[in-house]
Amino acid sequence: MLPALWVAKTGLSAQDTNLTVISNNLANVSTTGFKRDRAEFQDLLYQIKRQPGAQSTQDSELPTGLQVGTGVRIVGTQKNFTAGSLQTTEQPLDLAINGRGFFQILQPDGTTAYTRDGTFHLNSDGQIVTASGFALEPAVVVPNDAQTFTVGQDGTVSITIAGNPASQVIGNLQTADFINPAGLQAQGNNLFLETAASGAPQIGTPASTVSAPHCRTLWKPPTSAPLRRWST
Repeated sequence: MLPALWVAKTGLSAQDTNLTVISNNLANVSTTGFKRDRAEFQDLLYQIKRQPGAQSTQDSELPTGLQVGTGVRIVGTQKNFTAGSLQTTEQPLDLAINGRGFFQILQPDGTTAYTRDGTFHLNSDGQIVTASGFALEPAVVVPNDAQTFTVGQDGTVSITIAGNPASQVIGNLQTADFINPAGLQAQGNNLFLETAASGAPQIGTPASTVSAPHCRTLWKPPTSAPLRRWST
């Protein structure tokens, strides 16, 4: 193959991958907690036909060399974990994280995954789960007689029950952070997995990541007026 055609082929291949990345970003524009990818390019090795600064036949120093590139390649994709904008919802268990951090999710095989998607639900046992039915970790179970459900700024989950207006703590949310979030492995279902590149998770209370204005009373009996709720 002619060198020019080969170089053009590498460009077409790289741009095809880039368009696939962009298309996936656009396809997930409405996906809660989705983080867009950016393709990263590098040029390929050069054919050095003449070094810069080489001597000419007249014993003068040439100011430039003759370096012929051989194309381009995509060396990776990087996720942008910048926090998105918050939106109001009418769902009772929507939570949001401002800034860094991930919710911890227990997968059916016992491993822990991580997500920015704060769209949660209750299963038949009253346990807080994702849309796929995976449990929030640490587990939080809301009893059947709960009248209100509140998440405090420090991640404390509290309820009140019928006949007892005093607030009762039933759990604590904990978030995980990574020194290199871009090193996480995306596996679908809005979940990420720890890798050697991401580093080990740093677990803590979400005092600095879960915004107090967006983690207030989220649930009341159906007779109560609907509340404004948030998700990211």
